[in-house]
Amino acid sequence: LPPGSCRAFWGWLNAVFNKVDHERIRAVGPDRAASEWLLRCGALVRYQGSPKWQQDYNGLPTGPLGKYKIEAINATDSCIMYRGFDYLDGLEHVTDIKLEKCMYIQDECLQRLSETSNLQKSLQQLKIISCGNVTDKGILALHKLKNLEYLYLSDLPGIREKETTFRVLQQALPNLELELDLE
Repeated sequence: LPPGSCRAFWGWLNAVFNKVDHERIRAVGPDRAASEWLLRCGALVRYQGSPKWQQDYNGLPTGPLGKYKIEAINATDSCIMYRGFDYLDGLEHVTDIKLEKCMYIQDECLQRLSETSNLQKSLQQLKIISCGNVTDKGILALHKLKNLEYLYLSDLPGIREKETTFRVLQQALPNLELELDLE
């Protein structure tokens, strides 16, 4: 294989993993379809009323449509990317999202997250850690998450205007507890 072709292949495969299947969302409901997307991409989900993280795609619980509601998403080391974010639109119970070491997460993703009306209502905790493509613009975009109570930011070299960015965010979201671990 020529150098770089392996990376190109994985990029292509990840793009396939992130392709939104609207038929599937209709057939199995938004939470089940989003669970499949997230697990395919290497993320974990936790359902309402359960302490256990789902990580095995084949072990996803089956049951009546809409029985299992995603409450938390841990996307550490996953390949979730912008094109898959349509899966988030139908989720009404997500209170907690962790994005750590996500190489495809960039400002547009955070913007999309904060413009998702269900997440504006439900999301309370967000952690963004070691996502090298996130800049001030992406952090500022989070101001639409009106019910966000806790935001943890760590190891984000793309953030250049720390003081200004956090002041603006804090003004937009006065109830937000902001925890920073940045250089």
